[in-house]
Amino acid sequence: MKEFKLQFGGRIRDDMLKKYAESAHWSDGRFQNLEETDMSISFWDIPELICKQLTAKGTIPSHALKVEPLKMGELMRQNSPAQCVWYGHSALLMQIDGLTIMIDPMLGPDASPIGPIRTKRFSRNTLDIIDELPELDVVLITHDHYDHLDYESIKKLRTKTKEYFVALGVKRHLVEWGIDGNCIKEFDWWDQADLDTLQITFTPTRHFAGRGLTDRAKSFWGGWAFRWGQNNIWFSGDGGYGDHFKEIGARLGPFDFAFMECGQYNEKWHPIHMFPEESVQAAKDAGASRAMPVHWGGFSLSQHRWQEPAEEFYHHAQANELEVILPPLGVVFDYENAPDHPWWRD
Repeated sequence: MKEFKLQFGGRIRDDMLKKYAESAHWSDGRFQNLEETDMSISFWDIPELICKQLTAKGTIPSHALKVEPLKMGELMRQNSPAQCVWYGHSALLMQIDGLTIMIDPMLGPDASPIGPIRTKRFSRNTLDIIDELPELDVVLITHDHYDHLDYESIKKLRTKTKEYFVALGVKRHLVEWGIDGNCIKEFDWWDQADLDTLQITFTPTRHFAGRGLTDRAKSFWGGWAFRWGQNNIWFSGDGGYGDHFKEIGARLGPFDFAFMECGQYNEKWHPIHMFPEESVQAAKDAGASRAMPVHWGGFSLSQHRWQEPAEEFYHHAQANELEVILPPLGVVFDYENAPDHPWWRD
């Protein structure tokens, strides 16, 4: 029972609410999006959604997706701007200018650890990947949803992570899970921090957050931009389409490369998750010259075919002259010389 309760993370104290209220993006007792975003789903829609999720065809691969073992020598190469490894969904490992970074390290087997219906990962034994990882200079968390912030993964990462950069409000969960609060820095939108030669900025998204029934929008959500030397890349984070993408491009772009949220979309929650054509347009809005679809290939959280987000992103990127890369799971790549073949067709 204790382990189950820990899944919800830390409780909100009055001093935390006082801190959150200092944000320009806090109003009416919660964090707010930059534009009106209706996230309500009718009670009468829920049975239909559950039925469609359980009966939809092709939402799960016919066999477990293989994750290539980490090739440490390739990860640590210094002859390219950045080395990256994608582990499915939004979990990314990066080596940038001598720094080892991980974004949303959800490597657990289940994206619904508190739900009556499980959401099993497409790949097996992914928590074991953490044993292979080198020491991490920083872990970055975009928001506290279960498919991005995983209790079991954080427990295993504690002994090999120096520092945590997280969305405002997420710190309480990590502290509840045994992370030293002095190692955690919280970010509001547009907040920046320097890590050696790397400048990291927390960027806006159109989404929401929360891990329980009473903490909806009591923690923040966003993406991450990275600038070092003449290099500039961006991780979009979860969220629906909006004008903020052009603002991100105007303030921080153009970008050499972007990881774009693309997957788990549905008309019922269109304001908070982009369809593939919108993901491509968002990359163009922000001034990205290359892009890669993420937020797919890990879990089935909607009713589309499991490979549809990448197929559609690939199609729309080609039609809109956006260079796209498509690395398989676990493969070390750099965005200047990366696979562009739709590997899932094989």
